Amino acid sequence: MAPSHALRCCKRALNWIPVLFINMVVAWSYYAYVVELCVYTIANNAERISYLVIFHIFLAMFIWSYWKTIWSKPASPSVAFALPRAEKELYEKEQRAEVQQEILKKVARNLPVYTRTAGGAIRYCDFCQVIKPDRCHHCSTCEMCVLKMDHHCPWVNNCVGFSNYKFFILFLAYATLYCVVICATVVQYFIKFWTKQLPDTHAKFHILFLFFVAALFFISIVSLYSYHMWLVGKNRTTIEAFRAPVFANGPDKNGFSLGFKRNVAEVFGERAKHWIFPVFSSQGDGHSFVTRLVHIDPEQANQVLQQNGKIPVDGETNLCVVADDVPHPEGKSKEKTDEGQMVAVTMDSEP
Repeated sequence: MAPSHALRCCKRALNWIPVLFINMVVAWSYYAYVVELCVYTIANNAERISYLVIFHIFLAMFIWSYWKTIWSKPASPSVAFALPRAEKELYEKEQRAEVQQEILKKVARNLPVYTRTAGGAIRYCDFCQVIKPDRCHHCSTCEMCVLKMDHHCPWVNNCVGFSNYKFFILFLAYATLYCVVICATVVQYFIKFWTKQLPDTHAKFHILFLFFVAALFFISIVSLYSYHMWLVGKNRTTIEAFRAPVFANGPDKNGFSLGFKRNVAEVFGERAKHWIFPVFSSQGDGHSFVTRLVHIDPEQANQVLQQNGKIPVDGETNLCVVADDVPHPEGKSKEKTDEGQMVAVTMDSEP
């Protein structure tokens, strides 16, 4: 046990190397910009002060959102998703997979779980011993199930999921703006040093290298930021972008999409004044998510289909929603759940 524990501690220590690298780059960029550029190179006081003010504003927002992403503990499933003692004992004693599934289905009837495995089974984590909520996945690095898991990011040494996805998006946004500010304000002095309009001093190396590093980081970060903003607009995680969530009637990559405005609000919140700050404002509790046709009434379902061009505005639709006392028209979209309830999820053809 001792060697295993020692190896685990070493692994955890090594996981902080990318974070240490980022902090060293930021610390050097601070020295190069503030000392070598603003103190030793810029002669005009008004220009120097304006550059320093703008630089420190974006640096502060970048550092704030970055460390919020790092120190926000990933949200895990509540005890409600764990098997009761009696069912847990039966599950562990049972060797037959089909009987184990029946035990899980019995427990899942009282939980807001609508996604399944690729084979249609209840998603259960044997490591954490919980029924996985929708969009929840087990992270082997963090050794826990993470609500609305997007990915494990080595640059923050943390899982990006429900509890910190907004912080991660803002970290990318402010990192991009931080690089833009550096490039935009350094470029004229970069050109002057490069064309030898300024004398060779100790500041030359720092300023030339600062511009190159900021430009390279900008190219890499802005592409990642653009990709994640596209995911936010589609209401998908990185995992769901590569492997569509499976509902009662099959995979649906747009199953959680509620329209661009509501998709953005799910991550950033309803109040726009909170969007630019790394304070938690995401909607929901991470355990259950509104899908396009689950948990909404038929009129809302019709509107969703009309917006996606599935039915004409005045047309009829074959819909069924989660409600035992609501009549369900006949149609191909109808699927029977274990509780005898009706769930409908449409397949979208958009990319």
